[in-house]
Amino acid sequence: MSTTPSPTALDVEVPGLDKLFIGGEWVTPAGSETIDVVMPSTGQVVATVPAPSPADADAAAEAAHKAFAEGPWPHMPVEERIAVVTRFAEALEARMDQMNRLWAFESGFPLTHSAMINTGASTLIWREALRNAAAIEWEEERNEGGSQVLLQHQPIGAVLGIITYNGPVPLQGMKIIPALLAGCPVVVKAAPESQLTTRVVAEAAREAGFPAGVYSILAAGTETSKHLVGHPGIDMVHMTGGTAVAVDVVARTAPRLARTALELGGKSPAIILDDANLDEVLPTLVPGAIGGVGQVCVALSRILVSRARYDEVVDRLVDEFGKYKLGDPFEEDTILGPLANARARERTEAMLERAQEQGAKIAVGGRRPEHLPEGGFWFEPTLLRDVTTDMDIAQEEVFGPITCVLAYEDVEDAIRIANDSKFGLAASVYSSDKDAALGVAKRIHSGGVAINLAGVCLTQPFGGVKQSGWGRECGKEGILEFTEVKQILLSGSYSG
Repeated sequence: MSTTPSPTALDVEVPGLDKLFIGGEWVTPAGSETIDVVMPSTGQVVATVPAPSPADADAAAEAAHKAFAEGPWPHMPVEERIAVVTRFAEALEARMDQMNRLWAFESGFPLTHSAMINTGASTLIWREALRNAAAIEWEEERNEGGSQVLLQHQPIGAVLGIITYNGPVPLQGMKIIPALLAGCPVVVKAAPESQLTTRVVAEAAREAGFPAGVYSILAAGTETSKHLVGHPGIDMVHMTGGTAVAVDVVARTAPRLARTALELGGKSPAIILDDANLDEVLPTLVPGAIGGVGQVCVALSRILVSRARYDEVVDRLVDEFGKYKLGDPFEEDTILGPLANARARERTEAMLERAQEQGAKIAVGGRRPEHLPEGGFWFEPTLLRDVTTDMDIAQEEVFGPITCVLAYEDVEDAIRIANDSKFGLAASVYSSDKDAALGVAKRIHSGGVAINLAGVCLTQPFGGVKQSGWGRECGKEGILEFTEVKQILLSGSYSG
């Protein structure tokens, strides 16, 4: 471990700390309330910024609505939109080190995690989106049934993109850039924990030169978020977040029938078939379970093992969990940092206590580590054994570092347990027989399944089923999610 002391104050320049970014400009906030930026590794306040108010939300939504109704953005040739968004991508990439460090200050994610998620994955995602936008057939002429028809993919309108603290940079590529490429002005509603990175993103947008009203970003709290969702100037809400919030979003958009797309939580299973080689399984399974200290929507939080290998696998997992130590997020060799806020740790501890009351046993972890700063939001990666499907911990998303190990009787039972969930976002199947693994994967009710790997491909369509949401992000489909198909009848008629 490095001996360089952790910073106690911001040591990175942040643009617009006393401003908000609305309609493409830094503006003075309408209200006087503020938000403290708390460093999760120490609990210290490192900055105080304006809290976006409903009046600020009105300004952003009205600017986006006007940009769609009157501005050039929706009507530009796609090549021109690609050129502006490319400048945005380049401006983000030039600021990557700055954003990575600020993410550690505001949300506690280690620099190593940032290098993988931001510098690596994010760049890949939005560069692929730019290539996809150029390859999409935006217009198609059909001559069928005695009619000549021109079909166009047209932008749906002003979009509210709701993003989370665990991915403010990659979600620019997964959600915001696809909407922009489709021709939609966007209001980005970021998490309150993302005050610093979002200001750097805003400055990148300003540098890119979007037309007036096309890009706003507000790291707002609950009241302002609800106000934005219900705003009549918002034509579509595309949200990443939790199921309870999604239900509220749908209720607020339903009266005006605004389009919604939802990428929600998960309780993702990893099925280890009996022929799996654990030496090959653990290097991806464990990071897939506890990466980001569980603050990952696709975290493999349920590990399913046959009764014949249950104790063996638990013992190996305990050893492997012990290799992933919590540490200062600013240290270059730290893999796991603190949770992002006090709420996350309180929720994790409450769910662990409930799991133990219902009969689960701690195999490893389950504590606040004593060697790390007392004011930080630390909690050890925790492995639970003797978990059954009727326990709350096997059914509810923690969004914290708790992983369950459940026993199955045979493959049919494993598939049943995997599907015994209101969620269906991601899953994994591990086996030495890829054909057998593929057969199991096809029967898991989930938006994505990995074979002998963890996670999902973020350059191809990704999303959930059941209460993990609807709609898809990434790939060409992720861009077309923000469009309507318009039919122009050139000759003939509906009757042919």
